[in-house]
Amino acid sequence: MTEKTANVQVHSKIEGPIEQHSMLHRSLLFAELSSISYYDEPIAKGLAEVVGFEGCRFFDRDGAQAFMFWNDHDCVVACRGTEPNEWNDIRADVNAVAVLTETFGRVHKGFMQEVDDLWPMLEDALVENRKTLWFAGHSLGGAMATICAGRCYLSEIESMPKALYTYGSPRVGDKRFVNFVELDHSRWVNNNDIVTRVPPAWMGYRHAGKELYLDRNGDIKDVNGWTRTYDGLKGFLLGLLKFKIDHFSDHSIDRYVEYIKKAVPEQAEETTTTVDLPASSPEVVAAQAVAANLEAAHLENVMAEADQVKPE
Repeated sequence: MTEKTANVQVHSKIEGPIEQHSMLHRSLLFAELSSISYYDEPIAKGLAEVVGFEGCRFFDRDGAQAFMFWNDHDCVVACRGTEPNEWNDIRADVNAVAVLTETFGRVHKGFMQEVDDLWPMLEDALVENRKTLWFAGHSLGGAMATICAGRCYLSEIESMPKALYTYGSPRVGDKRFVNFVELDHSRWVNNNDIVTRVPPAWMGYRHAGKELYLDRNGDIKDVNGWTRTYDGLKGFLLGLLKFKIDHFSDHSIDRYVEYIKKAVPEQAEETTTTVDLPASSPEVVAAQAVAANLEAAHLENVMAEADQVKPE
């Protein structure tokens, strides 16, 4: 029997320090690393090498997961987002009805529990790091990366995060948490991505960082108010014409990669690598689609129940 293979296009190829590249090039890079984090370790390692990271380490404790990628110049921690077969990921989404106090504010209890599982291992690995440090993540991974980047300021780690890049991230904590660290945070939002709307603001949750909004056509736009509402409605109606629920499909990390790539000027020639996916491994695209639906459904339940508890 012939093994399944997948043609995976990798658009980023890093040469030299990440800091030397433009914000859009960095955004594409971290979006691709966030996507790569959904793969099993051997495949992720091979794809990371194509991008320009010879080092790769996988962290996994009780379903909370992250990758660390590094080369001669940089170290990147990419937290893995929601997986359809991981109960802990789903439980983290549902736990928005309770918040717990961090030293620097109050945060979503479920997200913090995921970080509590991983942080001792990450902290040990980062203590000796002398490379420029970056954090990234998609979905739940974006929330985890946000908390991890903040915790660096409370630990004995010498290398503080240079910047944080998140994609389709939910709100993580209250105003005090958001304002605790003046971190360079680029927060990407794709049109109607439903996960970026929860937990609700009326519970006290706030978004952090600088929002970079992708409109219904996948273009970067600075829109607010009724213009934003109109763009979201148009995107939803266009999705229905394609028999898709825009709020779910807009959450896909592949969609973020596609649209950010379109915005990068003079994008280098694509490098395509073919990887062998073992028959026992789920196809990543399908896994992310299921994950987005699971996450959205559970977070909608949270919105219905969340009036019981608010951040203090």
